[in-house]
Amino acid sequence: MEQQNYYLKLNVALEALIDRWYAWSHLVSPATAAMNIKERHLKIMQSYIKSPKTHAAAVKRPEMLGGPFIDYEGGRVDEIKDLYEDTIVKRKKMLELYESIHELNTMLQKNAIGYSLDPLYKEVPESLQGMVELYYDLNNRPNFRFFESLLYNSEFYDESTQSVSLQLVDADDARSFVLSTPRLDDENLIHLDIRFKDALIDELFRMKRTPGSYTDIMKKLNVKPEQEELFKSFFTTEAPKKYERYTGSGIRTRYFGHACVLVETSETSILVDPVISYDGYETDVNRYTINDLPEEIDYVLITHNHQDHVLLETLLQLRHSIKQIVVPSSGKGDVQDPSLKLMFNAIGFDNVIELDDMETITLDRCTITGLPFIGEHSDIDIRSKLCYHVELHNKFRVLFAADSCNVEPKVYERIHQLVGDIDVLFLGMECDGAPLSWLYGPLMFEKLPREMDQSRRLAGCDYKQGEALVDIFSPKNVFVYAMGLEPWLVFISSLKYTDESKPIVESNRLVDECRSRGIDAERLFGEKTIEY
Repeated sequence: MEQQNYYLKLNVALEALIDRWYAWSHLVSPATAAMNIKERHLKIMQSYIKSPKTHAAAVKRPEMLGGPFIDYEGGRVDEIKDLYEDTIVKRKKMLELYESIHELNTMLQKNAIGYSLDPLYKEVPESLQGMVELYYDLNNRPNFRFFESLLYNSEFYDESTQSVSLQLVDADDARSFVLSTPRLDDENLIHLDIRFKDALIDELFRMKRTPGSYTDIMKKLNVKPEQEELFKSFFTTEAPKKYERYTGSGIRTRYFGHACVLVETSETSILVDPVISYDGYETDVNRYTINDLPEEIDYVLITHNHQDHVLLETLLQLRHSIKQIVVPSSGKGDVQDPSLKLMFNAIGFDNVIELDDMETITLDRCTITGLPFIGEHSDIDIRSKLCYHVELHNKFRVLFAADSCNVEPKVYERIHQLVGDIDVLFLGMECDGAPLSWLYGPLMFEKLPREMDQSRRLAGCDYKQGEALVDIFSPKNVFVYAMGLEPWLVFISSLKYTDESKPIVESNRLVDECRSRGIDAERLFGEKTIEY
């Protein structure tokens, strides 16, 4: 084996981990990480240690999918207890950060009553002094913002908590839900103590297309001797199929599942919200994988800062292929809206462009414009979200609306006056949506009453809202996407639908309505290629 060049198998998955929990952007950014460690991780582990059977029963119930329940069948309690205790010790600084953030907020709510805030800087908790600005909003309510880059350069950003795991996945990719179950040791997993920004990740995943030395990469990754046989099983001498570059004079779009779409011309490739499935096994659901992507991707567009749209598992594997990554600008230091640019910089992406509403990137025969994205964030002040208007060949226009919920059509009526009609609309219609607390609960300073929590949803467009977008932009093609329908996405989205589920019913109505108007429409699933 040492004398031959080997390829990494196409169904080798990478999980980026922090404290052995599946990493997403809020676990990288220091302030949101502190809140999630305290209010999500420790509470879930504490609950499991106290009542593992309750968790075991809950994960078997479909209606509890995505809930705060550890998926180890009621076992491995001692290992969860060890992880809990390790977290208390190793993440002492982050728990102090959590307490300091709450102390700062309490102090402001009590003492900032409309007078100058200057005297209150000396009341800021010592660990946060020099890293925050105090302010009033125009309703005279006090708040604070972080100088977030300083947080990343403080003791609160600890790369030693980062690691990655490697595993072979099968057709349904049936992993435990990412927000609820930490990744313990397993005979089928290889955990590697390397940081997310480490170029070894790029070297390893280049081998899915370019053969390399199995022995060299094994030594560089410090694979344990007892896991060498498992590591060998991740490699093959069989070359993958070659990517067929698009050479036509028009445009090709490829749907990869969920909100991931590749747009190509003969000159340019644009990949939106990368969520790439795996290949190398028999499956009932056709899917595109990494070998259906160009070896160099000109632009990756990120629509918003949720774990199913900023998937580090995919992005780290593709990092060596990405020329530029475009992200929405954030709220500049608000706890609930950490900077995507700073997060990506911290984990090894040095090619990040921030875009604001109605700001445009101009390329040769291609423009990318960020459009306002409204709704879907539980009415919290979050700015790091954009729809994207992509114009190709100075005539063909595609709008990626992702999970934007058209609660105020007049916004898009005004936008239409500037950008005109479009050719293709990609629209998310997961219109049930989880309540605010499901994702943002750990960041809230006070727990909301249940009725308020349930009313503020992480929801996309329903039929009426989608129809209004169609009326405004007059697309020739409408594709419903970002529904989490694909079976390999359940571990990220926790969604499973029936024919009676509201998102299915509402999206069926929109598709039928579009077709009745002569508009080509479809709810996407698995894979789809369209050439224009």
